[in-house]
Amino acid sequence: MSNIARIIEVVEPEARALGYDLVRVVLYGKSEVGDEEHTLQVMAERPETGQLLIDDCAALSHRISDRLDALEESGEVLIDGAYRLEVSSPGIDRPLTRAKDFAAWIGHEIRIELTELLDKRRRFRGELVGFDATTNTISIEEDAVVYAVPFALVTTAKLILTDKLIAASRPIDMTGVESIVEEQED
Repeated sequence: MSNIARIIEVVEPEARALGYDLVRVVLYGKSEVGDEEHTLQVMAERPETGQLLIDDCAALSHRISDRLDALEESGEVLIDGAYRLEVSSPGIDRPLTRAKDFAAWIGHEIRIELTELLDKRRRFRGELVGFDATTNTISIEEDAVVYAVPFALVTTAKLILTDKLIAASRPIDMTGVESIVEEQED
């Protein structure tokens, strides 16, 4: 059985060593039977851009892979059986996983799922109207009602792709791209 907290403990220093912030680490495809391949998904970003380039993803993937292999060779197996490693940028409709994510995206539409019921609901979708760092409370407005959601109850949260989000996002870093080739119809 895999321990996600230990995996994060191993992955985070590898991301930091390259100057990246870890956004999320998720292990999918857990199977007690062992017939299903796991996928370790790692999302990271450059703090100054909120993105990772392809070369960044490759560099981080190699570091994580090498570190996990070294631990396995020394006897510490973090993921039972075969696994696939996916390293990516969080994207424009990014998951919100850290308190600073909620503070940074106030004014945008989000979807939140909770670990337990709040006002007889687990899911909320609306405008992120505030984040109180003192109480770690997220304020989300849905249908003219503002809900105070404790950060500790959030199991998943994600920005919703809207025109406002597109306008507020940084342009994609095109570093290293020499030209864009457009296909023409015959």
